[in-house]
Amino acid sequence: MSTSASTLAFVESPVQLLNVLEWAYARATAAGRPLDAVPSQRGRRAAGPGAEPGPRPAGTLAPVRIVVLPPTDPMSRGQLRRMAALARDEGCEVQWQEARGSRLAPLKALAALACDVRAASTVVVGDPFSRYVQLLLTLVRAEELVVVDDGTATMEFVAQSARGERLVRWHRVGGAGLPGRVRELAYAPVSAAARRRFAPEGAVGTGKARRVEVFTSMPVAPHGGMTLRANEFAWTRARFGPPRLTKGTDLVGTSLVETGVVDPDRYLDAVRSLTLEHGATRYFAHRRESPEKLRALSRETGLEIVRPDLPLELIARRGPVGRTILSFPSTVVHTLPYALTGTGVTVAVCDVDPAWLTGSASPRAKSFLAGVTDTARDVHRLPAQAAPTAG
Repeated sequence: MSTSASTLAFVESPVQLLNVLEWAYARATAAGRPLDAVPSQRGRRAAGPGAEPGPRPAGTLAPVRIVVLPPTDPMSRGQLRRMAALARDEGCEVQWQEARGSRLAPLKALAALACDVRAASTVVVGDPFSRYVQLLLTLVRAEELVVVDDGTATMEFVAQSARGERLVRWHRVGGAGLPGRVRELAYAPVSAAARRRFAPEGAVGTGKARRVEVFTSMPVAPHGGMTLRANEFAWTRARFGPPRLTKGTDLVGTSLVETGVVDPDRYLDAVRSLTLEHGATRYFAHRRESPEKLRALSRETGLEIVRPDLPLELIARRGPVGRTILSFPSTVVHTLPYALTGTGVTVAVCDVDPAWLTGSASPRAKSFLAGVTDTARDVHRLPAQAAPTAG
């Protein structure tokens, strides 16, 4: 196995791939310092004397072979292909492995990857909730297992693993009737085996203790021998920017409607209100937002809809970007203050009023979204009253 192949990373989204690059850069430059508690974000500094220097070569990344397990939606696949090209430009080995789209695709992918998974000394994953990643984890014998951010899901992963609970996405609700429960029971041994891999204990077949690291921008606390390293987006800041700032305000979209958490009409009302109050001119769409929803937003608010071809942290760092960025509770309220440190950009987060939630939203939705906002550092907080709460 090659040097890069001894470190194997599995990614299923563009932001996971970005965070693997950040991890490899931090590992190579010793920039990801071990932490005992939550990462602290640096204060923003406006451009000028003492501000961060301009872009410079990002330097060498730690050797890593990245296996891309792409989803089926075109937007995600397009962003992943562009991120894969960036990774190759940085010297990473990238393998595109289809694991979806047909009944046999997962089994074919598993057979193709099994030997390399067993041989890897370090395995990096971006989504511990992914059933396919959990299936791969049952084969892992690595001495080191690393989890990089897949958005705010990292917060839930650390909390659930600390409590010894099975891994369930915060917005997921029970359903699918008897067939769904049967599938859950059949999959339970795989899920349980994957959870055990995240416990710092003896690595299978090695007789050595397994190291478990979480590389994150999220406000989490390690537990049970887990190591926490701060993702400060050092590679992004070294590789791009600082951006040119526009006079306007940018609004960041969210997939809370698509995941069934927020009512579509309430979301439209909230976006309309924020646009009027803060003079927003552009709307950066989440890759999962539907074309129909985006057309309605543009028609009702006059916002220019931008569909980024890369993760927003890279788009914002390259610029141009508004002097103020508004967002609902999401990953970017934790990551953008890192990526844009030293630029003078203000990141503001708007609370989600519980009245906006759908009747089918999970019981965990209200507290989770509040927690995302409450724990955000170096952002300006906007009350939910900034948007109407009644239709």
